[in-house]
Amino acid sequence: MSDNIKGKVIVITGASSGIGEATAKLLASRGAKVVLGARRTDKLEKIAEDIKKAGGEAVYQALDVTVTEENEAIVKLAKDTFGKLDVIFLNAGLMPSSPVSALKTDEWDQMVDVNVKGVLNGVAAVMPTFTAQKSGHVIATSSVAGLKAYLGGGVYCGTKWFVRSFMEVLRMESAMEGTNIRTATIYPAAINTELLTTITDKNTAEAFNALYDQYGISPDRIASVVEFAVSLPEDTTVNEFTVGPANQPW
Repeated sequence: MSDNIKGKVIVITGASSGIGEATAKLLASRGAKVVLGARRTDKLEKIAEDIKKAGGEAVYQALDVTVTEENEAIVKLAKDTFGKLDVIFLNAGLMPSSPVSALKTDEWDQMVDVNVKGVLNGVAAVMPTFTAQKSGHVIATSSVAGLKAYLGGGVYCGTKWFVRSFMEVLRMESAMEGTNIRTATIYPAAINTELLTTITDKNTAEAFNALYDQYGISPDRIASVVEFAVSLPEDTTVNEFTVGPANQPW
């Protein structure tokens, strides 16, 4: 499996903790060259140091996925440092869930900016490169919220449904256009990350924390799914992965 990962250059957004961090460390251990982006550069610096100490290759840069230029800059960093780019893992996301009636409109805007526009900005940043080289892999973190609706998830679910639809169209168009750009969308259920810390609505926060306390599993489990997706031969796409705790009925 690792042979197809070794030497690949992979940009990871939302890389400062959780799924992004776990994936960066796993892929680097398999010989990938990882390019880490997030807003918290102190955390990125530590993760990059850990990877290098373990014999891997990593660079990092401050990245706010809502800013077009910063997405373009991290793609440039990857190419300037390692000479190419093979994969982008669009993993940055926010989940400040609340009832619609609470009218937390600022949080609605945040979710649209990060979960929707952040994905669009990342794809726009890599498309010229992937199209020119007629290869590339776009991997995105959606959520089981992108497969089903639930209380408190009115806007969050909507952003993750968007990712599902957008990634499927990207896959179809790339196949039709002959650019060989592959996609993989991941739908995690209860994974223990910092996602819950963004919930400001008290009742919603209590409900989610109880759910995750009961069911939550390690972000390493998602990292291994990304590893599998990246390891596949260039002529093969597994475009959707629904992943969660075996004991969670979702």
